[in-house]
Amino acid sequence: MIQREKYLRWLMANKDLPLIKVISGVRRSGKSTLFELYKEYLTVIAGASTEQIIHLNFEDLRYYELRDFLKLNEYILALTNASQQYYLLFDEIQHVDRFEEVVNSLNLQPNLDIYITGSNAYFMSSELATLLTGRYVALEILPLSFKEYQSQFQDLALAEVYNNYKRTSLPYLVNELDLTKQSDYLKGLYNDIVLKDVVARYKITEVDLLERVLTFLLSSVGSQISINKIVNYLKSQNVKVANVTLEKYVDAFVATLIIYKVPRYDIKGKHLMQRLEKYYVVDLGFRSLLLPNAREDAGHTLENIVYFELKRRYSHVYIGRSDKYEVDFVGLDHHANPTYYQVALQTLEESVLDRELRSLEAIKDNYPKYLLTLDIYEKEANYGGIKKLNILDWLMEDY
Repeated sequence: MIQREKYLRWLMANKDLPLIKVISGVRRSGKSTLFELYKEYLTVIAGASTEQIIHLNFEDLRYYELRDFLKLNEYILALTNASQQYYLLFDEIQHVDRFEEVVNSLNLQPNLDIYITGSNAYFMSSELATLLTGRYVALEILPLSFKEYQSQFQDLALAEVYNNYKRTSLPYLVNELDLTKQSDYLKGLYNDIVLKDVVARYKITEVDLLERVLTFLLSSVGSQISINKIVNYLKSQNVKVANVTLEKYVDAFVATLIIYKVPRYDIKGKHLMQRLEKYYVVDLGFRSLLLPNAREDAGHTLENIVYFELKRRYSHVYIGRSDKYEVDFVGLDHHANPTYYQVALQTLEESVLDRELRSLEAIKDNYPKYLLTLDIYEKEANYGGIKKLNILDWLMEDY
């Protein structure tokens, strides 16, 4: 198994705290594998016995009856007693009817340490705070980072690893380089997300329209988008749709974690702007799946990868705006201190370098500023405090 060290450290740090540990993430991002790694830690390092660990995956039909919240409560109480600590690992708990009631009830027992995973909208929305009455901490799992992916190909050059990584970063596909098999797996996963997590939950009847909207978002990765822009695109395809319907569809994709919406951040005013967000896809394999004949946009592909790496490193990630200039990304740490990033394929031409530096030079504070590129020659430099870094080297950094 690939070691998901950052996520494992988070579980260790929250072990035995009287809070429900909520782990969210798109389907097949590695939540169940993380539980296996954590179980190994609990038994080998923390000294827990196998009887103290109760792991239930509610997509497993062996536990179908336990989707009834009262039966699940009775089952857990029958397996536990007050004399020792227990670790309850509940996978895909959204399948349990009224799951919040049984989880809240079990959490009242001081010797029950509870961990839950889910893939649907409950786990990334304000609903969760209401359902679990605020007594939880949350961890969001993403597909493999470049460094995690590279750990399986240490004999390959970073550039070759990157060429494979940008096709897909899903854990299951890390050792599957056959493009047909990758595509078949992605098709199945796509159907699960769109049909089960989006269509069923949001009661959507116009599936073709829904897919048109997703295709547009995927074709516009890294570009500023408004609802009106999508409306105009659909009109050009002779499709009429209300703005409120489009907003519902876009929100559904964001809630089910296949698409991430990134607001713009006013750097001077230090506030979020309300229009023209950008969207990024959780795995680039979905983009290739729905746009098989599209010419690869290497710049936006690179930008997509950088965005998700920044999400792993910062509390919040936004698109920056400084007067008339756009900054690709602003990462805010836990204290709301910013770090600024500009992303470019190459900057060896002087005109390109000047253009990319201009946005960062317009920011007059003293917080860190980075220019990330794929340049091999002159891959590290300092331009008046703006540090240039090779992206592949940067992706391999410890943090």
